[in-house]
Amino acid sequence: MERNRTVRRASWLHVCLAGRNRTPMPASPPDGPAGSAHPELHRSIGPVQLFAYTLGGMLGAGIYGLVGRAAGELGAAVWLGFIVAMVAALLTGLSYASLGSRHPRAGGAAYVTQRAFARPLLTWVVGLAVMASGLTSVATQSRVVAENLLRLLGAEAVAPLVLALGFLLLIAGVVLRGIQESMWVNMVCTAVEALGLLLVIAVGAPWWGSADLFETPSPDGIGLSFLMTGAILTFFAFIGFEDTLNVAEEAKDPRRTLPIGIIAAMLAATALYIAVAITAVSVVPWRELAAAPGPLAEVMARAAPWFPGWGYVAITIFAVSNTALLNYVTASRLLLGMARQGLMPAACARIHPTRRTPHVATLVLLPVLVALILAGDIGQLAAATVLLLLAVFTVVNLALLVLQRRDGEVAGGFEVPSFVPALGALVCGSLLVNRLLSGDWRAPALAGGMLALILLAYAIWRPKAREREGLAPGEQVAGGR
Repeated sequence: MERNRTVRRASWLHVCLAGRNRTPMPASPPDGPAGSAHPELHRSIGPVQLFAYTLGGMLGAGIYGLVGRAAGELGAAVWLGFIVAMVAALLTGLSYASLGSRHPRAGGAAYVTQRAFARPLLTWVVGLAVMASGLTSVATQSRVVAENLLRLLGAEAVAPLVLALGFLLLIAGVVLRGIQESMWVNMVCTAVEALGLLLVIAVGAPWWGSADLFETPSPDGIGLSFLMTGAILTFFAFIGFEDTLNVAEEAKDPRRTLPIGIIAAMLAATALYIAVAITAVSVVPWRELAAAPGPLAEVMARAAPWFPGWGYVAITIFAVSNTALLNYVTASRLLLGMARQGLMPAACARIHPTRRTPHVATLVLLPVLVALILAGDIGQLAAATVLLLLAVFTVVNLALLVLQRRDGEVAGGFEVPSFVPALGALVCGSLLVNRLLSGDWRAPALAGGMLALILLAYAIWRPKAREREGLAPGEQVAGGR
């Protein structure tokens, strides 16, 4: 009896990493050799690269400004907001990890949506919502890179638009060149981003203990309402983990490495965010931090006045460049996956015979990105796509619930209890409702307009999924409904 209890206690981890004894997962697409008649994506992403890809997607440049805004709402207790947000985001992160271990496909959220619901319209909306988020991010970050390059180099004679377009062509070249080239650029940029945050922590560590970390702007102190406000505000610091699902087809042993990469990166980001938040409110009083145009730059100015001002401009360039690169990689793989499903032109599913990248999809997206850059400030458009992402997260969590309950469905290498996607859907749905009721009508109106355009495009194009489960060509359905 005692032995049986011990075995039961040890079994959950085994189930998570090995998968339930149900239908085994079908083989992933073959890693065809370069130059073959039917080339496949290059399965070459190792576990460290996968971790860096996920971490780089989350860090971005958002944390550099988010700390100040969060301090204005949460006071010195801003670090608590990141803890609660991590718990909320991790629910969806676990769902993505489980789905990636079940179905490591380039289509990401669009693939699992079609697999679960077999509704081409829903898959179309999910896929284009994710793509819109990625493309607006690439365009926005390209302009930010250009502006910061001008600040760093003082090259006022060069038009920012020219620099932005030049940067776009540069990252397009990296994406076309190969997934390994993209991974190594990401690893360098992620290392610079992380070192920038670690530098803030290191120079500010002597101030730890000088502030009351439970001081809040509200006289009611820390309660459930306070924690929810913090979670809503800081949740968006974790957006980016979802991009990893789109490169799962190019990962080595994704059943094991993808869940580890997502979960480890989310925990690492949380540790960095908490330490940075504590450091920031310890060095700079939270009221001043909230009013500072560059919160972490203000921390560095006080804790390390010797640090050159251009240093953080350079770090910002690395951060936003990385965000742009990862979103371009994600969008190209998503377009490839939707083309395989029959929801986009078949040509977009072509893979370069030697570079083994989705070269057609990458090039098709280029004029769209150029148009977005030429459109000028699309900050409000980017904010609107965040609302669409929350809706996508809700659908993806529900998709995992459906797949878990389907008889004969593929078992993944990482299984989570059903309450995880259920709570993930509830949290994301609640965040979406909160944003819609926040009083700022611009982002919801733009999101509604984008959704209307997506539906109009579907009505005109009338795409039809290749197979009812939305599988890649040649893949068989594991069981039935």
